[in-house]
Amino acid sequence: MKKIFLKLIIIIVSGSLLFTSCAKDETKVIYEGGTSPVLTANMTDSIPLPVTDTTENAVTFSWTNPNYEFSDGISSLNVNYYLQIDTSGANFSSPNMQTVSINSDLSTTFTVSSLNKLLANGLLLQTGTPQTIDTRVESFLGTGSVPLYSNKLSFSVTPYAPPPKIAPPPSGTLYIVGSAVNGGWNNPITVDPSTQQFVQESPTLYKITIQLIGGGEYKFIGVDGSWTDQWSVATTDTEPNGGPFVFNGNNCIAPVNNGSYDIVVDFQLGTFTVTPH
Repeated sequence: MKKIFLKLIIIIVSGSLLFTSCAKDETKVIYEGGTSPVLTANMTDSIPLPVTDTTENAVTFSWTNPNYEFSDGISSLNVNYYLQIDTSGANFSSPNMQTVSINSDLSTTFTVSSLNKLLANGLLLQTGTPQTIDTRVESFLGTGSVPLYSNKLSFSVTPYAPPPKIAPPPSGTLYIVGSAVNGGWNNPITVDPSTQQFVQESPTLYKITIQLIGGGEYKFIGVDGSWTDQWSVATTDTEPNGGPFVFNGNNCIAPVNNGSYDIVVDFQLGTFTVTPH
């Protein structure tokens, strides 16, 4: 019995020593910092955007590696980057700020067309007017951990109007038809057509204020009396407040409640909105 008891004590003590040894062998890896990336560009002060040659390179941005360091040395993890472009003075916080994701590379090049698209269709800068943008790089590890930010570079740009995402009506007119409006699906429209006709705000922007029948369906047409040019949503699973639209898609669904609504159809961006008036 004493021998058995002695063996149990030896096993327990040995296990405790092993556990203590393993615990001592554990070394916590601690983040010790990094160096903010330095952003440079091959252009200074301004970035020309010639509409006559949209395929040429507009600008190349380059930046340094932040060299993230941990207590066991420089990190071997891949560093990811965001190139952020925003309106000057917005402090990279405007709702339309453009963020370009870049995996591990230390530079990126924009053509005239790609940069102009970010500025005009993304940042929503007014076209044909000189404006100032700010750019910077955000570096991070993994899924956004330990971010570092570069210096800011500012440039003067004059975006041009890019081709619209959806070709606008050749007729220059736009109407709404469907069970959501008084004229129903009749085409030609059997009520006063002007009550279902949009106002053309620009070659690519149309607006209307109209009474909608809750839960009804509708489409946009270019010519009263023709189904040739029509626009609606890509799928029937759509938000009643609008969204992307396509040429000759599925029916749009009106909001649940009857009422007066403002509908804005933007062919430049390929989206429409429906808001209570």
